[in-house]
Amino acid sequence: MHRITKILNHNSVLAIHMEDNRENLIMGKGVGFGKKPGERVNFPPDATIYVLAPKCDHGNPRELVRRIDPIYLGIANAIIQEAQKAFGKLDTSILIPMADHIAFAARRIQKNAPISNPLTPDIKALFPQEFQIARRGGEIILEQAGISFSDDELGYIALHIHSSLESMQVSQAMQTARTIRECVELVQAETGARIDVSSLSYDRLMSHIKYMAIRILKGERLSVDVNHLMQESCPAAFEISEKICRQLSQTLERPVNETEVGYLAMHIQRVFETNREENLSKK
Repeated sequence: MHRITKILNHNSVLAIHMEDNRENLIMGKGVGFGKKPGERVNFPPDATIYVLAPKCDHGNPRELVRRIDPIYLGIANAIIQEAQKAFGKLDTSILIPMADHIAFAARRIQKNAPISNPLTPDIKALFPQEFQIARRGGEIILEQAGISFSDDELGYIALHIHSSLESMQVSQAMQTARTIRECVELVQAETGARIDVSSLSYDRLMSHIKYMAIRILKGERLSVDVNHLMQESCPAAFEISEKICRQLSQTLERPVNETEVGYLAMHIQRVFETNREENLSKK
């Protein structure tokens, strides 16, 4: 049973759980209709209950939820439900930070001051499923708030979704996307190759660096070491890989296990070989 502390609208309320004395955000059709603060309620089983965490990137969730327009809480809830359909389980604590971001972005757009996101192409390539959910979120925002979000704005929503899947902060997801772009640019500069973003080699390189960053953040390690083989057979690719791993370590503020170097070097070597084959075909 819950005791209602604040009615946000007909479909969302704040309430304290009587057993653990924790304040929750309750969302669902009609959960606030006809209710009053102080009233004790057993909410229906189809209502969604969000436990308010002590803190998040954007501040105190209890304070945020009171100042965010409830329409954006509902939109964020709908996006989370879409993500759950696609991915299954995810960290629902993204609700309030994502709602706060959407509300802030909506105000910017209404003032004709939208932001650009230079990482949008990378986010689309790195997190395609998350971006598809964000695109559906854009449709929900347009339907419920009458505001059109650009792909640049949707990219940030995709990062929120990705952070909920990988148990990382949104800032870390952004860092990962930015670092991966920097790594690809470094590979291009060192190899002299211009990697086609629609090519299989680009997709493989991006995917490998993405999952490498996730392993670094989770403290996981590869079981097989190919460093000696790659250092002997592909020294140029191995040297570039070492630079990228150092850069990832600095950006993510985590140590990079040395076994990552050899595997990344394998993907970089493919870029060398692809570039060599393309040059030969032009002659």
